[in-house]
Amino acid sequence: MAITYPLALPTTTGIANITLTARNTIGITTSPFTLKQQVQKHAGQRWEAMVTLPPLDRDEAEEWISFLMKLSGSFGTFLLGDPNATTPRGGIKNYPTDAMEVNGAGQSGNSLNIDQATASTTGYLKAGDYLQIGNASTAELYKVLSDADSNASGEVTVDIWPNLRTTHADGERVYAANTTGVFRLANNQTDFNINQASIYGLSFRAVEAL
Repeated sequence: MAITYPLALPTTTGIANITLTARNTIGITTSPFTLKQQVQKHAGQRWEAMVTLPPLDRDEAEEWISFLMKLSGSFGTFLLGDPNATTPRGGIKNYPTDAMEVNGAGQSGNSLNIDQATASTTGYLKAGDYLQIGNASTAELYKVLSDADSNASGEVTVDIWPNLRTTHADGERVYAANTTGVFRLANNQTDFNINQASIYGLSFRAVEAL
């Protein structure tokens, strides 16, 4: 059977610990005479992750080892999100049938216009919520930076990180629950530890696949 990317994470066990990193690319120089700084913000932004699994028995471990080896190092991709944030904090959680959409084609930068929200809702999205645009290999993961209200027409303007990856079509679906992005392993090796009690230890680093 051919392997198709991106892969979904194994469900045999959860994740014991995950460190998510929001990486920005900033150039900074400091004068050796005045100590005055010049700062330049570059376009590069990406998610990074360090994932540690709980102690595993062999049956559990082999599911994860096989998953990691299917990736062939940093060649393949997989879907990853914040496992503690599958449900949004904002008011949208009270309207599970809402189907948010991109409101206007050609958007760029660090804000996103959305429509099809429940109208006139304070805190419809809350700082710290996640948004996903696209599915499978096109999934893009964004974090909401400021509380955002919906207006009387069900429109929301939300500050996000990172900047919009691509130009999205008007009406493209925006998700706020069970959000993920596309990642790849940060290196080309798969390591796993087995102790004398036959307990496996596994961890891996990943970066957003751009």
